[in-house]
Amino acid sequence: MHSAVQRFLTYLRVERHASDYTVKSYREDLSALCEHLVEASGGEAPDPEEVTTLDLRGYLSHLHACDYSPATIARRLASMRSFFRFGQREGWRQDNPAKPLRNPRRQRKLPHFLSTEELGRLLQTPPENRDDGLRDRAILETMYSAGLRVSEVVGLNDSDLDFAAGLLRVRGKGRRERMAPVGSFAKRALKAWMRKRELHVAEAQGPSAPVFVNRFGKRITVRSVGRLLEKHLKIAGLDQRTSPHTLRHSFATHLLDSGADIRSVQELLGHKSLATTQIYTHVTTSHLISIYEQAHPRASAARQRAG
Repeated sequence: MHSAVQRFLTYLRVERHASDYTVKSYREDLSALCEHLVEASGGEAPDPEEVTTLDLRGYLSHLHACDYSPATIARRLASMRSFFRFGQREGWRQDNPAKPLRNPRRQRKLPHFLSTEELGRLLQTPPENRDDGLRDRAILETMYSAGLRVSEVVGLNDSDLDFAAGLLRVRGKGRRERMAPVGSFAKRALKAWMRKRELHVAEAQGPSAPVFVNRFGKRITVRSVGRLLEKHLKIAGLDQRTSPHTLRHSFATHLLDSGADIRSVQELLGHKSLATTQIYTHVTTSHLISIYEQAHPRASAARQRAG
């Protein structure tokens, strides 16, 4: 079982061009399955071709009993489906034992986002008289300006910047590339950081040089971006639930609030499916209702009578 999992992870990395984060998630999900199968069988994991739907149903029951969230259970089930689909592709499975299993019902939480006023406070927090402040401001401005995932911003190279056109080349999930516009504030912050970055860069210069580096001159990590955001949120007195992905949520929400069409937002975010983007329309509904009640004379009268 373990060797089959390793072959699957190699397939994801080499043939599917999955990100390190994606491979890590699959590894954790499938390792947890292996551990359960070992315990259930009394100390020895079955061969992957012998795993049955009943075995997997028992694993899902175990997850439910341990109060795992529906989202986590659904993700682990998706990992199992992908793994056994790989087995069919490789010829060591005739069927996919995870296919008949149903996803748990899950309530889709609306994404957390910051208001434009809150974002303004956050983006003004990094000090411009410090090198790390210039870098942090450039990172946050770029993520919000272009709606980037944290993995996308840390993966930016010098060759991805086109200041003349105001565009970034972004490598998203599955190595899919897209061009993302970058606004004037982000462009200014990027240029200020790039002038200082040369003092810190230890990696080889050239088109593949990382745009954002740490104090040792190495490419900054996803975790480091999370830590610097936590620091600036505290200084700005903002909600500590805010994550790097919140800037992406805020980008999409603010565009829709300002009248952007959903197809354009889908393209800007790099979503394959429009359904993924549509969750942001739910976020903006309450905002639209508020505008309607304030602006429509009959809505206002009804509210006054209700009051």
